[in-house]
Order: sequence, then structure tokens, then C-alpha cells
Amino acid sequence: MCLDIRIKCNCGKNYVPFNLRDNVLPEEVIENLYCPEKSKNIEFNNESMINDNGWIIEYNMELAKFICSKKLDIEDEFITPEFLFDEGYATWKEVFPGEQKISKKDREEIMNLAKTNPQEYFKKFSKWANERMEKFKSMGWRKAQSC
Repeated sequence: MCLDIRIKCNCGKNYVPFNLRDNVLPEEVIENLYCPEKSKNIEFNNESMINDNGWIIEYNMELAKFICSKKLDIEDEFITPEFLFDEGYATWKEVFPGEQKISKKDREEIMNLAKTNPQEYFKKFSKWANERMEKFKSMGWRKAQSC
């Protein structure tokens, strides 16, 4: 089970949904979130931050290491921003912020086919999903790289 939370970016313009895998970490592990507009003005720290196409998540690594070492029995050296993001312990709910809004119209059009032509629906949906992920991969979104 994943806890679903929304974090407001540092400038206050965006709320981004996050998943916290298996409820291992509290939302306080996400110390700051910087949208691409504001991330240009901060000093990036590899020890506590991850950059995903200009979106920067700053983690409270002291809290993350303390909790993960206890609950997951993982040594501190393996608990990195990359681990937290890529393993889903504190990551986007979507492939990237705003992805579901972008995909909603296309998905709705394809879903209408399910009622009238299930075989065509399955073919189109499968093709759409694969092309969509390839597009997101080429755009450099981190979560798309593992699909």
C-alpha cells in the first residue's frame, strides 16, 4: 500500500502528488520541492536532492536514513535520494508532475472504444501506452526510464 500525498512546490504554484511506498516514510521526508521555474535559482546538493527534468526534490536525508535503516534494515550508505525516488519510497505518483492531465484527453477517447469495439480498444490502448512511455523516455523523465 502507498500513502498518497500532495506537496506544494517552493514557489506555491504547483501541488504535486507523491507516493510513499508501504508507508515507510512520513511526508516530512520531502523537505522541499522546486518546480523547473524556481529550481534554476538553487544550489543543487547531490547528497539530499534529485533532479528530474528540472523538478528538484530535496529530501531530509537524516530522517530518511534513520527510518529506512530501522524499518528496512538497510545501511545508511545505500539510502540516497536516488534510492528514495527510484524504489518508490518518496516519488511522483505519476510518471512526472502533471502527466495525468496531459494524458486524460487521449485516454478518454480510447476508453470510449471499450464500449463499442473491445478488440480495437485493446489494440489502440496498448499502442498508445507504449508510444506514450517512449515519448516520456525520450523527454528524459526518470520514472519512464525503468519502463
